[in-house]
Amino acid sequence: MDGGVADEVLALVEEATTADHTAPVSENVLIHLRGQLGPHAAHLLARDPAGHLVGYGYLDSADPAEAVAELAVLPAARRHGLGAALVRALLERASGGPLRIWAHGEHPGALALAATLGFRQVRTLLQMHLSLREPLPDAEFADDVRLRAFEVGRDEPEFLRVNNAAFSWHPEQGGWDIEQVKTREAKPWFDAAGFLLAVEADDPDRLLGYHWTKVHPDGAKGGGPIGEVYVLGVDPAAQGRKLGGALTLAGLRYLRDERGMTEVMLYVESDNRPAVKVYQRLGFTPWHIDAAFLK
Repeated sequence: MDGGVADEVLALVEEATTADHTAPVSENVLIHLRGQLGPHAAHLLARDPAGHLVGYGYLDSADPAEAVAELAVLPAARRHGLGAALVRALLERASGGPLRIWAHGEHPGALALAATLGFRQVRTLLQMHLSLREPLPDAEFADDVRLRAFEVGRDEPEFLRVNNAAFSWHPEQGGWDIEQVKTREAKPWFDAAGFLLAVEADDPDRLLGYHWTKVHPDGAKGGGPIGEVYVLGVDPAAQGRKLGGALTLAGLRYLRDERGMTEVMLYVESDNRPAVKVYQRLGFTPWHIDAAFLK
């Protein structure tokens, strides 16, 4: 996809986001807009007779057991069967195998389309929200744990070790490689100071857990900037050292005190009950729901 077409897709995504108050595709899709796609991924474009882009789909079929797709339709072009046409094209492109499609924000049109085409809901991702205007507890770590910032060029291998162990079960967050880290390090939003690492006090290169924060320039309830608990993980070997809650609080304090955020959000699997309970105890409440459908 050349730069001009990528810009068209981004404009379509922005229009859909404005209309629906949630982005129709994930960060992963946006990262791949200008990247080199492998043989198991594809961009699908739908244009009207005048050549204007009115629909977009992204397909990743690298996993032979299940292809994954996301799509967006221009708000002005909805209710004319375009969404259904895109889904059928994605199904065809997936060669008849299982296809998982995300509906971000549980948009009513997406839910109706999924039911019409025989998809069943198999996964629910909660987006939770917290106001940082209220006091936050201190982030308390044990004496044998030290908190420091991520260092580019030094900490990538340890991050990948802990991340892939902590999220071995996760279809998007697990199995990362160095290129996925470098891609994010190159993004304008990347902030090494807000990538907080809990390490052994007597071995600062030994990672125990991390809280990678992010700031979105807009997206808060009032339209201003909002912080995000981008990824938070703890080495399974360090479970029981009470790192999850402390790392969460450390990142929230960084977003509030160093970045000036007054709101923060995060994504968490609805069936990850321990994590949901941790966030609820801190005052997070559900904000949006993303649903995955399979056929």
